[in-house]
Amino acid sequence: MMNEKLEQVEGKEPTTSEWILVKESKIHGKGVYARKDIPKGTKVIEYVGRKVTKEEADNISDRDLEAYAEDRDKGAVYLFELNDDYDLDGNVEWNTARLINHSCSPNCETEGDDEHVWIVTIRDIKEGEEITYNYGYDIDEYDEHPCYCGSEKCVGYILDEKHWHKIRKKG
Repeated sequence: MMNEKLEQVEGKEPTTSEWILVKESKIHGKGVYARKDIPKGTKVIEYVGRKVTKEEADNISDRDLEAYAEDRDKGAVYLFELNDDYDLDGNVEWNTARLINHSCSPNCETEGDDEHVWIVTIRDIKEGEEITYNYGYDIDEYDEHPCYCGSEKCVGYILDEKHWHKIRKKG
């Protein structure tokens, strides 16, 4: 289990954590894995990026969704809401947390405040297990975001759990 080095971009070193390593994922592209056992309630890694205005975030979202529609191997949108005025654009090479994949049966969740977003464990995670969280996408255009997490609970789409009752897994 070798940690693949991420490129240094914009003069910033890729974020890291004593808890994680990056390698190929069965879910999608590269994933983040537990380097060692991680107890429930642990802040695994901070989700970092550029602080942008809501208007900038809307433009970024449109651009990233268009790129995703053309190439499904690219991630979709890496935006987190910080507060009423600003969002966090995590689509930067030095944000290792952007490689954490979605799952319908996640082992982590996000916690944030006006300045920071953290990936936090919601249960104990064993060494070698892929770190995941539910991206919590809205129901709008849900069918454009198929899920490949492979969990028994998978609803077939990357979708906030509060919307699961509204759809059925296709296929």
